[in-house]
Amino acid sequence: MNVTIDANSGFCWGVVRTVQIAEQYLEKYDSVYVLGHIIHNPKEIERLQNKGLQTIHVEDFERISADAATSGSMPRVLIRAHGEPPHTYRKAFELGIELIDATCPVVTKLQERVRKFYDQGYQVVVFGKKDHAEVIGVRGVCNDECIVVKSVEEGLSNVNVERKTVLFSQTTMDRPTFYALRDALQGRVKELIVDTMQNIAVEFHAKDTICGQVSGREDKLAAFAATQDIMLFIAGHESSNGKVLYNVAKASNPRTYFIEDVQEVQDEWLDGVKTVGISGATSTPQWLMEKLKKYVEERYALEVA
Repeated sequence: MNVTIDANSGFCWGVVRTVQIAEQYLEKYDSVYVLGHIIHNPKEIERLQNKGLQTIHVEDFERISADAATSGSMPRVLIRAHGEPPHTYRKAFELGIELIDATCPVVTKLQERVRKFYDQGYQVVVFGKKDHAEVIGVRGVCNDECIVVKSVEEGLSNVNVERKTVLFSQTTMDRPTFYALRDALQGRVKELIVDTMQNIAVEFHAKDTICGQVSGREDKLAAFAATQDIMLFIAGHESSNGKVLYNVAKASNPRTYFIEDVQEVQDEWLDGVKTVGISGATSTPQWLMEKLKKYVEERYALEVA
């Protein structure tokens, strides 16, 4: 029996960049703050916390600013890959807090494009999760005057078809649903009679802002999962990307199991199994997949792949 880690799994380059920035600052300073969990993986969060990374929220800015004034040091706060809305930057500046901006460049580009269309008077529709950290940042660049939808049904019911509209996506959502939403809106947002004097062509644009590091893994993951007797998909339960990729693996191999830590592996999953595949989200560290591989091999006396 062999255990094999999917060669295309693990951190995306945006997460790698964020973690590297955090580690660089932790080498210089005893303590560094981060706004929200640095990534959606509790084991990696724990590792960085042990190095001195402290998770805070914007509501903590006054407290850490006051503490810094007492100690005579400047607080340093990391903005994670998900990005932040403009008011976070303003508040940090007002309180004398140094921000370490580790926003993923893909997310930064998304924010810039949303702002551009919003300033031009477009109705902004975002395919995503309203309370996801990345979407909160996007909402901030358009004064929270956008429509966030998670499904085609929401899009058709909430979008004003009489306005010129632009559709974006949270970078970690699934592409098939995005295209289905695009097609549904394309059929609704069209030339409309908005008064008795003239016809006005209402423009509709769909901007595919799903991260290629996420969507590019889907076909490779499906092919890999199909070759295995079972799949162990390890990721944080809060990872949007993890849920998408897990479903891709599950569709290709029904014997795919989602776990957050190695101890969640159940004996019955491996009965009669000859090949075990391991994969994870773009927020799953390589060391955690290696740990899972070692755990399965040692616990079930398997041959090393």
